[in-house]
Amino acid sequence: MKLVFDLLQQMSIFLVIAYLFTKSPAFKPLTSEHLRGRHKLILYLIFSTFSILGTYFGLPIQDAIANTRAIGPVLAGLIGGPVLGVATGLTGGLHRYFLGGFTAFSCGVSTTAEGLIGGLVHLYLMRRGRADQIYLPIVALGTTFYAEAMQMGIILLLAKPFDQALALVKNIALPMTLANSAGAALFISIIRDQRSMYDRFGAHFSARALKVADRTLGILSKGFNPQSARELVDIIRKETGVGAVAITDRNKILAFAGLGDDHHLPGAPITSEHARQAISGNQVYYADGVNTPFTCARATDCPLGSALVVPLRVEQEVIGTIILFEPKNKLFLNLNRTLGEGLANLLSDQLLRSRYAEQKNLLTQSELKLVQAQVNPHFLFNALNTIIAVVRKDSDRARDLLLHLSNFFRKNLKRSGDLASLEDELDHVQSYLKIEKARFEDRLQVVTRIDSDLLSLKLPTFTLQPIIENAIKHGISQLLEGGQVTISAQRIGNRAEISIEDNAGTYCDKLAGEGLGMNIVDKRIRNLFGADFGVEVTCIPEQATRVVVRVPLTERPS
Repeated sequence: MKLVFDLLQQMSIFLVIAYLFTKSPAFKPLTSEHLRGRHKLILYLIFSTFSILGTYFGLPIQDAIANTRAIGPVLAGLIGGPVLGVATGLTGGLHRYFLGGFTAFSCGVSTTAEGLIGGLVHLYLMRRGRADQIYLPIVALGTTFYAEAMQMGIILLLAKPFDQALALVKNIALPMTLANSAGAALFISIIRDQRSMYDRFGAHFSARALKVADRTLGILSKGFNPQSARELVDIIRKETGVGAVAITDRNKILAFAGLGDDHHLPGAPITSEHARQAISGNQVYYADGVNTPFTCARATDCPLGSALVVPLRVEQEVIGTIILFEPKNKLFLNLNRTLGEGLANLLSDQLLRSRYAEQKNLLTQSELKLVQAQVNPHFLFNALNTIIAVVRKDSDRARDLLLHLSNFFRKNLKRSGDLASLEDELDHVQSYLKIEKARFEDRLQVVTRIDSDLLSLKLPTFTLQPIIENAIKHGISQLLEGGQVTISAQRIGNRAEISIEDNAGTYCDKLAGEGLGMNIVDKRIRNLFGADFGVEVTCIPEQATRVVVRVPLTERPS
């Protein structure tokens, strides 16, 4: 039993080393289930060192060494797989071999085999989807127990003379098996606990970041101004717990919350050299208050002692900064430093998205104006000529047509939103059709087949008018008689299909052009509802042209 306690005492040195190892940057590769080549190289060096030290610190017994060498290769194989385990075991085994003794060769072979056993257990667990069990102390204990039992067998098989080998095994088998198994279990327990701490730390960090992201989402859609900045600094300070938070544009403080708010006033010009350098250099500046001093330029008694200044960017253009402060009696935590930089990236992305949404809205308005510009000139010219011709024969009808013309242009001016109901779209085109029917007389018939349940359906404004205008201008106008435009709407699955069909089929060659307005209609539908929706055109020359507009039954944002 004395040998057991001696080995356990020796092993305690390794546990201290193991604990220090888990606190070092070299431990970080173990936080991932998938180790890269350079990470395995680091682990090879670490566990090979443990194996060699286990031999050096061993206790001489009968021209042999009772030791804790097995812990290194077994854990290397268990954590990194067979290749890492065999490489570590071979290194420890060769070192033991060159030390000499009648068990030199057998110990060299057995140490290599122990690394292989750890690697085979790793493969077994990985292939069965039990990677989380690699870091269970009971698994490390059982694997090392089996590896040590196998080592005793190899010593009996290879060491000569056999009588001496048998006597050695009787003395060291139980102490080494118990000490190495317990040591491996304790070692893996330390590693597992440290991994769990990293996981908890990461989960806590992620939760804070997600909470800030959730609470700030949409604020910058109101613009980058003092009001939105004020909302942001309150949220960020509450979630990070720092001493103070400021948001600036390129020239002045937009908002400030926390310690020192009596002299860091919104609207005041930027006086911090760190903030000016962050803006001009487009880079993060960190004054930890120890190695890099932070001095407030506004008040000598300012309680703030450290600051992190992170630029806010939109397409690589710095438009301002976010600044986190801590008081003089408190250290700036690395967590808050990382979180601050992440928040700046998050807000920069939101600013970019807000600018994109603004540009998209301007584009939508431009497209609407383009559609209106295409409609108004030639339609107004034709409508006035038609009314002039009618007024000579039927003044009452001419007055009615003028009312429809007025109604058409009045609705054109009022319709500026993205979406309108199908009922509004149909009402808008009715005035247009009344005038066109007066113009073409019997050459134009309009048939409507609309599912009344679809009248509240939402679709982009000015969807139907340019398509119906194309059917008349490029289709019906080419016929001498019998022209017909059919407008229908029906429900098909989870979408609605609105069809505009003429019986002319005279403009098939123009459908690929850009002057028919349908390209704009199709683009707007796809932007609003996705690629599964839009405009589809089919044409049979001299027979029919059919335009189908597909939109979802429920409104979806782009």
